Amino acid sequence: MAGVLLVTAAMVTATSFAQTVPVPKPAPKGRDGAPPSGGPSITGATQVPPNPVIPDPRRNVPSSIFQTFDANQKAQAAKVSAYLSSLQTLVGNFVQVGPDGSKTQGDFYIQKPGKVRFEYDAPSPIDIVADGSSVVVRDRKLATQDVYPLSQTPLRFLLSDRIDLMKDTNVVNVTADDVFVSVTIEEKQALVGTSRLMLMFGAKDGQLKQWTVTDPQGYDTTIAVYNLDAGKKLDPGMFKIDFTNYGPSPG
Repeated sequence: MAGVLLVTAAMVTATSFAQTVPVPKPAPKGRDGAPPSGGPSITGATQVPPNPVIPDPRRNVPSSIFQTFDANQKAQAAKVSAYLSSLQTLVGNFVQVGPDGSKTQGDFYIQKPGKVRFEYDAPSPIDIVADGSSVVVRDRKLATQDVYPLSQTPLRFLLSDRIDLMKDTNVVNVTADDVFVSVTIEEKQALVGTSRLMLMFGAKDGQLKQWTVTDPQGYDTTIAVYNLDAGKKLDPGMFKIDFTNYGPSPG
């Protein structure tokens, strides 16, 4: 279980900002036990879980601040920026592969700007919730959660209302082939170190397919998403974090 939490925490990378507090009550469920949104509602056939594409750990990504891009790379980045900016909500399923190769699955719900909820399938007790300013990694079994500033996590790029990747982030690589368009963003933080976020989109449909977070120690956590629905209305209660009604902290 500890390994699952470490893998999950890699998604937010800023572990130096963590605070352990008791977990609040779960988000409200519908009468049938489903999330308020009713879960992912997909038009057409439901896809089977994909096999995430694991980046080569020996890859060498340029990190020079003087990195230049040709017209095609700039056009690909602009297309990705327009797609991300067009999304207001996104619901679907995910498969996560941790640095040790462990695989977990679950559902996710995004409401921009700044809100996301990842619900991991049993036996994992983990949920991740962002309310627009903070991110928590919850452990339902231990009744604890770690709290991080959203501004210190790579999740904020996916959750921005509008984004121009070339202007608003430090893009260090843009590649495209017949299957994927990939954009890699690098961040250097004095207290945390250097982390990277590689976003991958379908070359044919332009939709988000997966992302990989590389933490300052060089460990990769990859999330592949599928059964995407960008038209679902979500209950704001799904993204609420209770910071006030706590009992004594454990330990």
